[in-house]
Amino acid sequence: MIKMSLTLKDSPNAQIDKSILERYINLPIPNDAIIATYVWIDGTGQDVRCKDRTLTSVPKSPKDLPIWNYDGSSTYQAQGSNSDTYLHPVAIYKDPFRRGSAILVLCDTYKADGTPTATNKRKTCLEAVNKCLNEEPWFGIEQEYTLLDFDGHPLGWPKNGYPGPQGPYYCGAGANKVYGRDIVLAHYQACLYAGIKIAGTNAEVMPAQWEYQVGPCEGISVGDDLWMSRFILHRIAEEFGVVATLDPKPMPGDWNGAGAHTNISTARMRADGGIHEIEKAIAKLSKCHERHIRAYDPNEGRDNERRLTGRHETSSIHDFSAGVANRGASIRIPRGVSDEGKGYFEDRRPSSNCDPYSVVEAILRTICLDE
Repeated sequence: MIKMSLTLKDSPNAQIDKSILERYINLPIPNDAIIATYVWIDGTGQDVRCKDRTLTSVPKSPKDLPIWNYDGSSTYQAQGSNSDTYLHPVAIYKDPFRRGSAILVLCDTYKADGTPTATNKRKTCLEAVNKCLNEEPWFGIEQEYTLLDFDGHPLGWPKNGYPGPQGPYYCGAGANKVYGRDIVLAHYQACLYAGIKIAGTNAEVMPAQWEYQVGPCEGISVGDDLWMSRFILHRIAEEFGVVATLDPKPMPGDWNGAGAHTNISTARMRADGGIHEIEKAIAKLSKCHERHIRAYDPNEGRDNERRLTGRHETSSIHDFSAGVANRGASIRIPRGVSDEGKGYFEDRRPSSNCDPYSVVEAILRTICLDE
């Protein structure tokens, strides 16, 4: 491993005295000045961008918000000769950074001709969701991520080597087992304040790796909540001078990767005898494995190839498998679901940097729309 010289103390953000901001962030502002932070997915399909504007009233719905634009040539989404790219508000959240009447606004991105940008996956996902409303699909996504020092090295790891082997870190407690809990707790509280349906959090198998869960949500809202939760995670990590990465295999070798395990159910799966509907869905998924692999990371499987090796609680990217309580399978049926004969199943293939809209759309088109 190459020895890195930068550490957390080298992060400019970590050195700023945050108490000074309190003098200004708590200043009273006019009632007719509402600060809105517009948030969108850039041309990488993985990173989020944001910018602020002042509104004169509190919007009741995204339709009340103005469409805005930005320089798409600086976000890998347009050429400089025709750079205006448009932000269409789709979801509103309370702003945990400014609080008060301030809001976060999740946006879709569109080209000047009115067509969606290449990384606007929400539009077609919503079309699929609307076709499946009678199925009442619920989704829950387990977002894994890793905290990095300013040098790109996992937070808390020795700079000239590795920590002890995996084993004591999962759901661990103690300074020699857990790194970065302050960031995790701040993120959890901020998401709850914002109105995101965050269900829980825990330390993961690799030290400095964490997970939080979003859901259960109906249809498109799981994608909206997950993207905004990612934005909040990056913003909070920024304040601590730490990097939160969604790389599905941040450390090569004998270390767990990071996924976005996706839990799915429909009304019939949740009803008595629903296990048979779960088995039917799994049979459909088995016939579309390659298509789903391409949809489950932003680089059409190339990122997941580093993670889905058949080791470290993953299935092989080349094979489809399913089993009860089997974390080495593509699809896991929880033991409790098998015993009760109804409930949900878990698709363990999506990568941590997946676009949840692409994941939801692929699953619905396979198991509900038979496309």
